[in-house]
Amino acid sequence: MRPPPARGRHRIRTAPSGYPHRMAPEDDYTAQPFVPERGGLAALREAAAGCRGCPLHRDATQTVFGAGRADARLMLVGEQPGDQEDRQGRPFVGPAGKLLDRALAEAGLDPADAYVTNAVKHFKFTQAEPRKRRIHKAPTLREMTACGPWLAAELDRVEPELIVVLGATAGKALLGSSFRVTQVRGTVLEEEIHGRPERLVPTVHPSAVLRADDREGAYRGLVSDLEVAARVLS
Repeated sequence: MRPPPARGRHRIRTAPSGYPHRMAPEDDYTAQPFVPERGGLAALREAAAGCRGCPLHRDATQTVFGAGRADARLMLVGEQPGDQEDRQGRPFVGPAGKLLDRALAEAGLDPADAYVTNAVKHFKFTQAEPRKRRIHKAPTLREMTACGPWLAAELDRVEPELIVVLGATAGKALLGSSFRVTQVRGTVLEEEIHGRPERLVPTVHPSAVLRADDREGAYRGLVSDLEVAARVLS
């Protein structure tokens, strides 16, 4: 049995010509070699800072790992960091995060008691010119899958009683490509996620509320879905 490649190193592979060539670790599209088997959230966060599990790390400022209580009963999973999160290194610190905190509090959930993270840990964006505004770009299924080992490790360490799924991308990362948030939002799902039985309440991503034509109506819908989560945990 061949030993696994050294963590974070370039690997030698054989090209169709028969000659070896070097491949960077991100070409494998998996974070698994970077995820430590032991240690708590602090060890995961430290290791994630050096993740090269997919090409997204090349343009992002830094890894944005999850944050919050290690014993949280509630885990909230979003899509990926935004511009402010990428700059500050913490999830949900931009406008969408502030709206989410307000909605959680209104639904009877204390944001300080939750653990928040994203399905993808690096900011993916487009930028017309240097120093121009960076525009969010949705991660691909391949990129979400590559980052899956980090989310699996967070679930293993936190062991939440309930997961709130924020938006379609997070739903697809957790529940598969057929997930449609509009079909199941505000309901309680019971599924096996990364080998663990989990309860989940899907809802829209708070950034979708900020983009909505009827922002107040969209916000009330988010609060209503979070109230379902509050009842599950009560």
